[in-house]
Amino acid sequence: MKAGTQEALQVTDVVLSLAVRDLTHADLASLAWAGTPRHLARVAEQLKRVQSREVDYLAVCAFRDVPIAKGGVDYGVKDGVGTLWQLAVHPALQSCGIGSILIAGAEQRIRDRRLRYAELSVEDGNSRARALYERLGYVAYSHLPDAWDEQAPDGTVHRYETMCTLMRKELA
Repeated sequence: MKAGTQEALQVTDVVLSLAVRDLTHADLASLAWAGTPRHLARVAEQLKRVQSREVDYLAVCAFRDVPIAKGGVDYGVKDGVGTLWQLAVHPALQSCGIGSILIAGAEQRIRDRRLRYAELSVEDGNSRARALYERLGYVAYSHLPDAWDEQAPDGTVHRYETMCTLMRKELA
């Protein structure tokens, strides 16, 4: 746009029909947006735990059944609790309500197992995610260090250390 000129921008609403379903190994090829090859290899390992019902791993899908969000529920972290983890929404679609849909689907899986609580942890520097969790009814109850291996763009792996807030929600 040249200085001194104005252009009109027409904003059009986009409506997507979304579905929450089980994440499958076939979905991994379309999840490059969700993390490094090392991360996706860990997701593949976690999918093996689905068969034993230790975890649920979900995908939120739009057109053509392509995942645009993913996340898991681990039932082995704490008795009577479903622990949400590895929650991610495609970067281009963040802040559109898709994370809320993913979490609602995960909470329903926890309710289906007749468990009373959902828990998750959020890095202290991730204020957007924490604000979402608080809007959805999660309450902070503890603070602790966490660490995991991360893969850099050059393929090297380093240990990432951070502080996290643990949050809990009582499910009806």
